[in-house]
Amino acid sequence: METRKPKKTIEPRVPMPCQPPKTRAHNFDEVALGYTGQDAMQEARRCLQCKNPPCVTGCPVEVPIKNFIHALTEGNVEEAYRIIKTTNSLPAVCGRVCPQEHQCEGKCILNKKIEPIAIGRLERYCADTHLENTEAAPDNDKTPCKSVTSDKKVACIGSGPSSLTCAGVCAAAGMKVEVYEALHETGGVLIYGIPAFRLPKTIVAAEINGLRDMGVDFLLNHVGGRTVDVKDLLEKYDAVFIGVGAGLPIFLGVPGENLVGVFSANEYLTRVNLGRAYNFPEQDTPCYSGKNVTVFGAGNVAMDAARTALRMGAETVHIVYRRTRAEMPARREEIEHAEEEGVQFTMLSAPVRFNGNSDMRLESVTLQKMKLGEPDASGRRRPEPVEGETYDLPTDLAIVALGTRSNPILLNATPDLKLNKWGYIEVNEETGETSIPNVFAGGDIVTGAATVILAMGAGRNAAKEIVRRLAGK
Repeated sequence: METRKPKKTIEPRVPMPCQPPKTRAHNFDEVALGYTGQDAMQEARRCLQCKNPPCVTGCPVEVPIKNFIHALTEGNVEEAYRIIKTTNSLPAVCGRVCPQEHQCEGKCILNKKIEPIAIGRLERYCADTHLENTEAAPDNDKTPCKSVTSDKKVACIGSGPSSLTCAGVCAAAGMKVEVYEALHETGGVLIYGIPAFRLPKTIVAAEINGLRDMGVDFLLNHVGGRTVDVKDLLEKYDAVFIGVGAGLPIFLGVPGENLVGVFSANEYLTRVNLGRAYNFPEQDTPCYSGKNVTVFGAGNVAMDAARTALRMGAETVHIVYRRTRAEMPARREEIEHAEEEGVQFTMLSAPVRFNGNSDMRLESVTLQKMKLGEPDASGRRRPEPVEGETYDLPTDLAIVALGTRSNPILLNATPDLKLNKWGYIEVNEETGETSIPNVFAGGDIVTGAATVILAMGAGRNAAKEIVRRLAGK
């Protein structure tokens, strides 16, 4: 008689340890504390090691997930990290900020019956463990570093996730890579956009130092389209990658938006994150403070702004959204963390006017009650005003987090770049090449505001074509 192999018993997903909500709401330390070695091993053993793992198809940079988890179950963290790094230049970042629930974890076969494998948390554990080991004993760093072995040179404009990924892949192929950054610090949106309580700046610095160790050079205070020009770069480099993001904020377009106390999320978060306003006066960049803060929008940036305002001393923080909680685009984890920390959600409401005092300072916002009608072009039910139902919400600091558009500085300075109808750079989807030969682009300047990992996927895709074309690999 044939003996059937017993089915594997799947244990519950290992929860992520976090700071208590009442404690973390008043500091900028990282909220999620990370898995212990025991946690990581227990979670890794839940993996079914599928023959054809669907999780990989959900990863924009195609991390060999099954393989790295297998190495982890054998206790070989460095091997797991090495496997991740074969396709992912920034694993410690991705493990923290990627929307895994919509990507790799969303494809996990365990979604059908139980919670998926915590792939992002395991990736973070491997990366953090490697960084800790390297810092403690740098001579024992087993990550293979590539030196420049080719006469080919690549320039990347911008130092956000797409450019960093492109730089890493090209450097690994032995090419000389130089990254031009407009600001005084590298990292792009990873530095100015994402708060330290979600992504510590030391983690970003460590990942970038890894690229420096591979021979990548970073040139700061170089503004694409002003102090550095695509045409000039093509005379010095064999290929150019444009990864400048899409940092021009979108506003509401309602009366009173010019009052003192109304900010875009870009400016507010940049002051706090890049300017280190949370450490004022030790750091000399102050931030406009408010007691009653209202944030407009419901994406991850809105959650970041609301949670930052709490930590900056606000007494009340409201997120105002014209649809319902079910339609909120932010990650579920970010919504839950915000609510636990005390952020209040005002659903089915839309601003119609900001109201100020005689000094032109914001005092309140008038909100229109909304209801959901028929689906619009996005497939979501369209918000419609409820006739005659408006009310005022006391507000002395308003933060508009409705998304961004392409910044025109580099685009206006490069007239040969073909743009789409939304003002973003058109590229060949397979190669990432623009209308200018050997000039590539990726990230938000191509897709509009999206996720870190999608930007990284675009940077990797373009880099693979650059390597194929220039190095014949």
